[in-house]
Amino acid sequence: MITVEVAQVLSMLVRQAATVAVAESLTGGLIGAAFTTVSGSSKAFRGGVIAYATDVKRDLLGVPEGLLRREGAVHPDVAAAMATGVARLCGATYGLAVTGVAGPEPQDGKPVGTVHAAVSGPGGQIWARELRLNGSRERIRVETVDEAIDLLARVLKANKGEHSG
Repeated sequence: MITVEVAQVLSMLVRQAATVAVAESLTGGLIGAAFTTVSGSSKAFRGGVIAYATDVKRDLLGVPEGLLRREGAVHPDVAAAMATGVARLCGATYGLAVTGVAGPEPQDGKPVGTVHAAVSGPGGQIWARELRLNGSRERIRVETVDEAIDLLARVLKANKGEHSG
């Protein structure tokens, strides 16, 4: 269940005296909502940006215009820049970002279900995950939330020497 994993992620962040902020495109706030569903989340959750429009990714999160022009908004480097930008903007230890195509139509030449998730962390380190999801628009969005939270959980476990199941 997603709430259990979110609670575990928040607990790991608190134990590590770390915080997280989120930058969301296709999920439209679902990741932030998952974090804030857990009581006490304010100890580790700083906030987020719903960067649905490409110019918001550029202007607010600092995604390079040349990258967006060259690759479009659905690209692993865009997710990484979004994660870095939201961590900076919100003063968080970690930034978690997702960008992708939920459908029903392809975007920037990328098929429906193409999703990139990224975590930025201390020292400018980036962890990324590329997804190829299937199903309805809603299913793709929900699976993106699950995958993004799992990516952050794995990063936190690896940084603390814990093992993921």
